[in-house]
Amino acid sequence: MMVLRRLLRKRWVLGVVFGLSLIYFLTSTLKQEERTMRDRTLLEVRDSDHRIPWKVRFNLGNSSRQITQCRNSIQGKTLITDELGYVCERKDLLVNSCCNVNAPSSRQYICKSCLANGCCSIYEYCVSCCLQPDKQPLLEHFLNRAAEGFQNLFTAVEDHFELCLAKCRTSSQSVQHENTYRNPQAKYCYGESPPELLPV
Repeated sequence: MMVLRRLLRKRWVLGVVFGLSLIYFLTSTLKQEERTMRDRTLLEVRDSDHRIPWKVRFNLGNSSRQITQCRNSIQGKTLITDELGYVCERKDLLVNSCCNVNAPSSRQYICKSCLANGCCSIYEYCVSCCLQPDKQPLLEHFLNRAAEGFQNLFTAVEDHFELCLAKCRTSSQSVQHENTYRNPQAKYCYGESPPELLPV
């Protein structure tokens, strides 16, 4: 311990530590700048007319075809939304990750807890409501008007389900002063407008 203190008091040791820290900082900064430039180049090269496929590939309720796999919202503790717009309790999820449409808890395109502005209090209901076919014009309008910051996020979206998953997550539009929800009861939004600001 005493040797370490003596060593740290020497100026050349402090100079070496400072020099190595400076080198690390500069290389990290240059690598980050390089990644940023590469990402910008990829976005510019990517087709600017990126289209979202709006049609659902299959429909459990009307199809006799064998469904192999569904994507779903995954994170819900009690509720799950699958890519067909069904919300069900986690216990009613089938092995193929689709909601069991015959379970009493399963409902398709449910907007329970959602307000008229497209903001909901429960994430899974937000995704399900967003998946309604009649929401397509609203979502297309949003994509066409997306700010540059959002454009980077939404160009990675491949279809309607992924768009709804991304859109319903809380974003900077859902908060004020970076640490308080504008409306804690309706913080998941698929609409264009941010949640209404509730008085404190």
